Amino acid sequence: MKFNTLELTRVWAAVTGLVLAVCYFGALYLDTAPSPLLAMLVTAIGGFEMFLFGQDQWLKRRGKHG
Repeated sequence: MKFNTLELTRVWAAVTGLVLAVCYFGALYLDTAPSPLLAMLVTAIGGFEMFLFGQDQWLKRRGKHG
C-alpha cells in the first residue's frame, strides 16, 4: 500500500498523538502533575486530525453531490 505525503503526515500525527495521550494519562495514573506542554501538544495534534478528517468527509460528500 502506497501513501502520499499527506496520508503519511496523518499517520505520523495519529501515532504521535496516541503516544502523547498515553504519556499524559500515564502521568495522571502515577499521580504526577503532567506538563501543560504535554496537554497542549495532545490538543493540537487532536485538532489537526479532526480538521483533516472533517475536510476529507466534506470533500467526499461534495464529490458525490456535485
